[in-house]
Amino acid sequence: MHYTQAICRVPSDTCAQGLSTASLGSPDPERTRTQFDAYVRTLLGLGLTVTLLPAQSAFPDSHFVEDTAVVGPEFALLTHPGAPSRRGETATIAPVLARFRTVTEMGAGAHMDGGDVLMVHKRFFVGLTGRTNEAGARALAQLVETFGYSVQTIGVSDGLHLKSLVNYVGRNTLVLNEAMARHPALQDFEHIVVAQEEEYAGNTLWINDTLLTPRGFPDTLAQLQRIGLPIITLDTDEIRKMDGGLTCLSLRF
Repeated sequence: MHYTQAICRVPSDTCAQGLSTASLGSPDPERTRTQFDAYVRTLLGLGLTVTLLPAQSAFPDSHFVEDTAVVGPEFALLTHPGAPSRRGETATIAPVLARFRTVTEMGAGAHMDGGDVLMVHKRFFVGLTGRTNEAGARALAQLVETFGYSVQTIGVSDGLHLKSLVNYVGRNTLVLNEAMARHPALQDFEHIVVAQEEEYAGNTLWINDTLLTPRGFPDTLAQLQRIGLPIITLDTDEIRKMDGGLTCLSLRF
């Protein structure tokens, strides 16, 4: 899939007040924005047009825009984020997405974070987590199956989101942790298994046949280099403090 568009949102001065399980201390807003700016420049360098939205101080997690929608070539599904404090974020995403896609909204009782949704060609894997429930997965399936996609759920016991643990990096390959490597739903792929101390690097982003991966994880980097694709490493230590990674900083389509 070739991406031409991305939607991103500037981190706000309140970003340290967001939700986090990382126990890595509070992020510095200025350093967070510096790392975010480098990420946006990277997307631009890969040929994407970036729609940059202003910061939303009322929603400290709102720069993690991926959680607000699931976007495919034929559709955009506005999610209903699992954390109550994040549910107002979708209101400003909907009109932006409507410039590019017909937008469908989830019904009552369905919860989903986009970080739990991994699209691999015509297959969707949906992580069932504290943020995404069965009703959310069914809402996605109801929409995308009409376009020929399949949807399979995966229970996630560790990590905030499915894509905290497993991501597609092209060439029929997943980068994932040891537990996910044993999951029956993921056996059709080649695996790059990250060591426990480098699990954060599992959040590697494949975009236009280039890999974006967090800086500072040498074992994972060495394994990724064997795929033979160009690799860009990015500083994400401030973003990581709020459970964030490279995939969640943009909506790409």
